[in-house]
Amino acid sequence: MYRIGCKIDEVRIDGDLKALQRDLQYFSNLGIEAVEIPVHGVDAIKAGLPDERRFREVQEILKDFDFLYSVHSPNPLNLMDQFHPEMHYSVFKASLEFTLSIRSNILVYHAGRFVPEETFPVRNGAPVKKTLAHRLMAIEREQLLRLSEEYPQVTICVENARPYLHHSPYSYGERMDLLQDQVAQIGRPNVKINLDIGHLYQAALFYQFDPIEAVEEISPLIAHTHIHDNFGGAIYYHEKIQTHQIPFGRGDSHMPVGWGQIPMAEMLNAYISTYQGMLIMELRNRYFPHTQESGENLRSILNSILTQRKEKAPEALGAGDETGWFNRHRTAPTLKPGE
Repeated sequence: MYRIGCKIDEVRIDGDLKALQRDLQYFSNLGIEAVEIPVHGVDAIKAGLPDERRFREVQEILKDFDFLYSVHSPNPLNLMDQFHPEMHYSVFKASLEFTLSIRSNILVYHAGRFVPEETFPVRNGAPVKKTLAHRLMAIEREQLLRLSEEYPQVTICVENARPYLHHSPYSYGERMDLLQDQVAQIGRPNVKINLDIGHLYQAALFYQFDPIEAVEEISPLIAHTHIHDNFGGAIYYHEKIQTHQIPFGRGDSHMPVGWGQIPMAEMLNAYISTYQGMLIMELRNRYFPHTQESGENLRSILNSILTQRKEKAPEALGAGDETGWFNRHRTAPTLKPGE
């Protein structure tokens, strides 16, 4: 059975454990069942090493709450890093140690980037050679295999990536088929996929593929889910201000469920009947006051799916539609890589 949860926003708490405690209490009052803790948001790793004192301080706070926990590794963590690979590996191990320390068994990791977002300004969109991309993916597979064997109690959930105008493809995680293949090649029971529904919607419009079919294809590998809404428009990496993007339906908005245009019910219906993980609402700090509304909208969608399944059983919801999601939801054209 799935559990509805929320993430602790790392920018919102910014290392302040009193803020962590405050937001956990807020989630508890809302009846939230699960919480995702950003290890970087609580300053639990310093220079690649666990901060044991910080570990204990976080444990002391969490023991007062009855949540199911997942952990998000630091956003820049990249097992494909070509400049400081030892540091990134050390940060990954420290993230796994933190996960165990709070009695969680889920660690989210952003799919490796051939070109890290931090280097976009200096690379100017230079394409990545296929030989380099394949070599970096092999390195990531080898390291994820090693880490998953060393920490069998933790399921490492590789998260799909959003696209960027001008710089995509910068990560194999933008394409669900490549992500599926990467995880399948690792072949470990504790290396799975974190489906980020908002990122998938943006990638589907950008690369023009059917997101519902993509979810159906990867459904056996989905162990964790991030849920948030947007309008699907890709942006350039330097566009950071939400108030400038939202009027044009652009950006990785991380809005409350129901505020954007993502076909949330169709996506969830593609795998929810067999899903056993968390549904983490990953909202930006600016939407924190709307957490309850987002949760209510998500529960309404899930209840609707359940009701329709009962009414239409054994026929699957949406069966028989051969037009495909992309044709039925075609919007204004989006720039593709190189255009």
